[in-house]
Amino acid sequence: MIELRLIREHYKDIEARLRTRDSSIDLSEILRLDEQRRELIAEVERLKAERNQGSQEVGRRKRDGENSDELMANLSQLSNRVSELDETLRETQTQIDGYLALLPNVPHSSVPTGAKDEYVVLRTVGDKPEATFPIKNHLEIAEEKGILDFTRAALIAGARFPMYVGAAARLEMALIQYMFFRHANHGYVPVIPPFMANAKSFYVSSQLPKFADDIYHCDRDDLYLNPTAESLLVNLHQDEILEASELPKQYVAYTPCFRREAGSYGEEERGLIRVHQFNKVEMFKFTTPESSYEELERVIADAEGVLQALGMHYRVVLLTTQDMAQQASKTVDLEVYLPGQGRYYEVSSCSNCEAFQSRRGNIRYRPAPNEKPQFVHTLNGSGLATSRLMAAILENNQQEDGSVRIPEVLQSIIGAETL
Repeated sequence: MIELRLIREHYKDIEARLRTRDSSIDLSEILRLDEQRRELIAEVERLKAERNQGSQEVGRRKRDGENSDELMANLSQLSNRVSELDETLRETQTQIDGYLALLPNVPHSSVPTGAKDEYVVLRTVGDKPEATFPIKNHLEIAEEKGILDFTRAALIAGARFPMYVGAAARLEMALIQYMFFRHANHGYVPVIPPFMANAKSFYVSSQLPKFADDIYHCDRDDLYLNPTAESLLVNLHQDEILEASELPKQYVAYTPCFRREAGSYGEEERGLIRVHQFNKVEMFKFTTPESSYEELERVIADAEGVLQALGMHYRVVLLTTQDMAQQASKTVDLEVYLPGQGRYYEVSSCSNCEAFQSRRGNIRYRPAPNEKPQFVHTLNGSGLATSRLMAAILENNQQEDGSVRIPEVLQSIIGAETL
């Protein structure tokens, strides 16, 4: 979350920058509550000092044999007043925390202001495929080969849950294995975390409270199903103080991901494009503030390396202020081209969240011995999500004879050159 002190000291600037994300944002109520909180603290401290002095006077009178009944009655009233103000102070702080929890991160100065469709294409890599035969979309290919079964998946779990069968299951597992070990061999510590988390963990990651309706919740255990491994990995160092020499700490995780995707419908969302369950390999970093934007470029490069190794045509897109996740200060997406639909789809989202999550999770580092701890910066990047990547492989690698060429880096894992 945003530090309250920064809002107090840079109110106009922060409000203006936040309004590029949401024009309805108004920080005046937070400022009013903060002023009320500080006045309450001052009054409580004054009354407690008065109570302490009175207690000392009661002790003196008792030692000297003097009557202290009236003074003790006044002190009792004073204690009641302190208790009332303490409760008001707690309520005020709860209101402030509630407002802060819903605010998005302050966008980095390099992020373009604008709506979702006003993104900036930073670069395009590779040539857009040109076929000399009629192109099929991934659903048509999968149905012909019998390798994706949405009908039986719906019997098991409902609509928009995929089931990979035969060659698709082999390809899915090969993608996960290749990406997981690629990043692990490039310096990321491999992790397979729990696939569920508690409310505090989801608060730290910023899924809660704002996006409670978008995630699956198990009421009996009060646990949430993982929507992205970022939600889990950010909590690896919750309430810890790291040493500067340890940074950057970088992890790679494999997890299935579960999302309600409420309100997403349409012909373009059929098949693997937008589903309730998908697999993903996720990169995550804890860094110093000074190095975080250099590390963001490294995360992007590591994600691009996967696409390049798979021979994918893709573009790199800088998101606008209105298209970023709540916790992100800057986000760059990688989008692959699906010729069956004639459009690009995101397969990796790489973000610098600066200190937004670490402040929620109290994740700090000590710049030097005996120095005051500071909040780390957190970064995340898909490395990559498999569902749309599977669709991209099927559509981009289809051959005129109906076969699908397997990317060379996966052939030894699958044990075949074509599907």
